[in-house]
Amino acid sequence: MLARLSTLRTRPIQWWVALNGLSSDAVLYAISAIFALTLGWTSSQVAQWHWGYLAFAPYAAAAVTGLALSRIKPRRETAVRVALLALVIFGSVVVPLGLETRWRHQDPAMGFAQPEVSVIERSATYLSQGKDPYRAYDHNGRIIDEVKGLPAYESFFPYFPLMSVFGLPSAETHKGSGLTDARIIMSLMTLLASGAALFLLKASRRKKIRVAQALLALPTGALFLSTGGDDMPILALMLLGVACLERRSSNAAGVSFGVAAAMKLTAWPLAVGALLVARDPSGRSAWRRVAIWVAAIVFVTITPFALKAPWAFVTNVLAFPLGLAGVASPAASALPGHVLATWWPPMGHILAPLSFLVVGYFVARYSKNHWPLSLSQLLAILSLVFLVMMCVASATRIGYVIYPINLALWSWVTVDQDIKEPVLV
Repeated sequence: MLARLSTLRTRPIQWWVALNGLSSDAVLYAISAIFALTLGWTSSQVAQWHWGYLAFAPYAAAAVTGLALSRIKPRRETAVRVALLALVIFGSVVVPLGLETRWRHQDPAMGFAQPEVSVIERSATYLSQGKDPYRAYDHNGRIIDEVKGLPAYESFFPYFPLMSVFGLPSAETHKGSGLTDARIIMSLMTLLASGAALFLLKASRRKKIRVAQALLALPTGALFLSTGGDDMPILALMLLGVACLERRSSNAAGVSFGVAAAMKLTAWPLAVGALLVARDPSGRSAWRRVAIWVAAIVFVTITPFALKAPWAFVTNVLAFPLGLAGVASPAASALPGHVLATWWPPMGHILAPLSFLVVGYFVARYSKNHWPLSLSQLLAILSLVFLVMMCVASATRIGYVIYPINLALWSWVTVDQDIKEPVLV
């Protein structure tokens, strides 16, 4: 029985490995087409179901084209795959993003953007007016400085101050959409950072195409770039930092992780983990260089706001994302942590810290037994940690699965480049 189960488990892997590049692309694009169509049918969010219907045709066309070309076996397969990738990005990101920003400009009330887009643009407006972006906070169960006419959760700014830069073009032109839509600025940042990362990454062209597909073309990237997008520049900067670590460029890695960490808390695990694997060209530990850059960027950009209104800052950046601000967050997917917290509210205060301690124990134990850690091992560990914490958090969204997916993929990409050698102190 166990042998049969093992065979059933390994067959799909063997089948996948045996596919050539175009055939595997066709499979991914076909799955994406099914996902996009399903999302178009089932989603209640305007931005998402519009994206689903718009992206279905590009994905389906790419799947059919990839399958047909795989039969022909073109001589320059890599060039064909890159061209197909570019067409998919155009059809699943550029076109939907352009249309949704235009429709949002024509009818702002229809919801052609995820709430975070307006939240980022509003925070940038506050900054441009010399005001604090952290205005709303919870006091004895009552929301102070709530934005009137909007859901309570849109009054909170659950990011670090640097995230506001994506909304500054909108704030300066006094337009909430069109070419100044925060999604366009975030998408441009994502393309620039990921392009630089792919150029620097020490990997085969086949692996680089996979990384680009997951980050930009498949629904794991295209959906978020078109409808919300705040996680995409974070992931792109994290990938750039990974590429710099791989090349042992500690200063560049520190800057990349520092900028990402100064925008959103989700970048912190990798920014901290990088200290364990950072090395200089001679193989010596370079954790101090990375730490100095990350700490300097985070300190300079965060401290003034944290000191100006400490309680509002903590409520917005920590309490609200964790579901502890007395406000129901829209980022509350029916994952185990949210379900348990709904069933018994105190569980929302217990489960995440307890899970953090348990996960931290096993990570420390694994690291001790496999020291020194390689970059690939670190990325694999963080992929699992993100997945566990996403599942146990009381207020999280299923969309955060893009973090463990990308980290696991980067672990696979960097495994061939890892050199197990002692870290010189």
